[in-house]
Parts: sequence; structure tokens; C-alpha cells
Amino acid sequence: MSGSSGTTARPGSATAATSPLLGGGGEQVGMVAKFFRALGDPTRLRLLEFLLAGEHTVSECIAHVGLSQGRVSVHLACLADCGYVAARREGRFAHYRVVDPRVADLIVLARSLAADNCAALAACERIAPRT
Repeated sequence: MSGSSGTTARPGSATAATSPLLGGGGEQVGMVAKFFRALGDPTRLRLLEFLLAGEHTVSECIAHVGLSQGRVSVHLACLADCGYVAARREGRFAHYRVVDPRVADLIVLARSLAADNCAALAACERIAPRT
């Protein structure tokens, strides 16, 4: 990307903030928003973090998050439909794993950003906490 001065925009610079990362406008922006909505649920984040350590069965996921089989299966299906995880069938068991190792980088970065902005996030009244 080039700014008006002919220099390359750096992440975090004003030029980078105003230049679209994806061409094509609203459709791609909508897809990125959907990408983040899939991560916007605490249970799905806990499942992703659990699966980053390795492949796990639905039963292991249930024990980890402490929810019913039905609710965990819905969350895993969402993560699979959005391309974050994949299931491998072995008999009557499904073993889930993270598909792309960049998910780990994304979660580490998100945790770091959240920690650095903890006070602002806690004070934000526009996004209600999930119950």
C-alpha cells in the first residue's frame, strides 16, 4: 500500500488505518466481521484454545467447558462451518482439531490487545457482556 507521500503504510499508521486491507469494499468487510463474530463467543474461544493443544473428542471438549453435549456440538459445528476446526471420524467418535496454526497467533494477539486495553474494554457500555 502506498500513502500520498509514496511511502509504504505500516500497521497502526494513519494510512494503514484508512486504507482497506481487502479490495472490493463491503462484501469483504462483511466477511471479516463474520470471521470475528465466530470468535465472539467465550465458549467458542475456550474450545479453540483447548483444541490448540491437540486433537480432542467431543467428550473431552464437554468436560473442558462444562456444558451439555448439545451446546458443545453446536459450538464445534459453528467453528467447523467457519473453517476454524475440522473433525476426523473414528468409529462413533469425532476428534476435533484446529485447521490453521495461525489461529494460535490470532488468539495470542487478541489476548495481548485485550490485556493492554483492559480498562477501556471494562468501561465500554456499547458492547454488553454475555451472560
